[in-house]
Amino acid sequence: MALDPSMPILVVDDYQTMVRIIRNLLKQLGFENVDDASDGQAAIAKMRDKQYGLVISDWNMEPMTGFELLQRVREEDGLSATPFIMVTAESRTENVVAAKKAGVNNYIVKPFNAQTLRSKIESVCAI
Repeated sequence: MALDPSMPILVVDDYQTMVRIIRNLLKQLGFENVDDASDGQAAIAKMRDKQYGLVISDWNMEPMTGFELLQRVREEDGLSATPFIMVTAESRTENVVAAKKAGVNNYIVKPFNAQTLRSKIESVCAI
């Protein structure tokens, strides 16, 4: 499965260390076009300015959670089709179910490696 290394990706996490980790993993996978946002509001603003091929968002953020961000993205006309991967430290079934109902494309539980990230991206961005 070929992944497009020029595909723009938005990483959303309020924890800068996690943004760096995900950015480095994406770089290992060959992705160079990576932006980041430290909260849901900033992510929505960036998504209105630029079309992303994928959003990778943490679940636990303040003031807008990743789940709320997902809901907002799915409700907004120009953004609703954007592939969305949720990252979380918890694998609680009710969270997974809620995210699936809200339209998440895939789910990654921390910690994860480049191979896991690659397979999740391939599953949602199949060319």
